[in-house]
Amino acid sequence: MRVVLWILQILLAITFVMAGLAKVFSDQAMVEMFATIGIGQWFRYLVGVLELAGAVGVLIPRLSGLAAIGLLCLMVGAILTNLFVLGASPLLPLGLLVVSGLIIWGRRERTKTHLGSFRR
Repeated sequence: MRVVLWILQILLAITFVMAGLAKVFSDQAMVEMFATIGIGQWFRYLVGVLELAGAVGVLIPRLSGLAAIGLLCLMVGAILTNLFVLGASPLLPLGLLVVSGLIIWGRRERTKTHLGSFRR
């Protein structure tokens, strides 16, 4: 099970590094997509940085579950944006949401331990 989780974490990290870099380095498709969203280009940078941080986080054993929670939240936003703003297919963010969810589930014990340490 650990090997499968690591493979999923690596694949998720690669995907979010590519997506985050495209946003941060102003890939034309990303610039146009965020222009259509209408919030502003600052939001593209924010999402890109969050994606890059999540990609790094899922590769750090202590943070993998928490980072996957953050990426899952980003994918909820992406799914809603695709459905209600862009009129695009939500399949890619839905797939990434599922992978993030599997990592959250697989790393739940470690995540519970870390969340419990914040309460002290």
